[in-house]
Amino acid sequence: MDILLLVKAFILGLVEGATEFLPISSTGHLIIVGDLLNFNDDKGKVFEIVIQLAAIFAVCWEYRTKLIDTALHITSQSKAQQFVLNLFLAFLPAAILGLAFHSAIKHYLFSPITVAFALIVGGFAILFIEKLQLQTPTTCIDDLKPLQAIKVGFAQSLALFPGVSRAGATILGGMLFGLNRKTATEFSFFLAIPIMFAATILDVYKSRDILSLADINLFAAGFVTAFLSALVAIRFLLRFVATHDFKVFAWYRIIFGTIVLLYFW
Repeated sequence: MDILLLVKAFILGLVEGATEFLPISSTGHLIIVGDLLNFNDDKGKVFEIVIQLAAIFAVCWEYRTKLIDTALHITSQSKAQQFVLNLFLAFLPAAILGLAFHSAIKHYLFSPITVAFALIVGGFAILFIEKLQLQTPTTCIDDLKPLQAIKVGFAQSLALFPGVSRAGATILGGMLFGLNRKTATEFSFFLAIPIMFAATILDVYKSRDILSLADINLFAAGFVTAFLSALVAIRFLLRFVATHDFKVFAWYRIIFGTIVLLYFW
């Protein structure tokens, strides 16, 4: 096994886990770092999708009690049924748009330049939203209304543009639609489960011809690294949102996006 490839897998796994749930765009960072590491061929792009799945397993592990309780009571408790309905409603917009424009997005938008622009624009959007005096009466994920879930789903669909940040779109979108910061963050975690499972299955299926058993060690290294770093990032973000706003992430996006823009342009 090529040691250099394993090092690249470790680095990309670390980047994915650390950025997936922060409002700074994991996809954007993976595109940029993959380009810098010269690991951006077709197999590299599938690798990035697979390690994103590891981050979702981290969410499943962190919230295993909630997920197991929902599964056990889906037929008997209205709370569990409402939770699943909200996830489904929020999942639909990005799923439909993603299926319709998947190939075009991959072909035209997955480049460091487009990511850099999205990072910068998204940073200014965060600064603007943070200045608003938002009313956020929804303080528990079980109090989320179906209409709010649909609106968050449309916000999530903005993240089909690489560099926007799925976490940023859903968290800030949730705050715009009445969720407090912690509830919006937790709903963003849960919403990642169906949308990213679906995206991973679709991408792996379409790329099945370029995968082989020889890639197992490479994918396993990135997968484990992404899982562990994602666990750390989830716990960090939950503590962070309790006492901070997202302005620091906005400035990070603007500065990082500008550096990337200058470097690649």
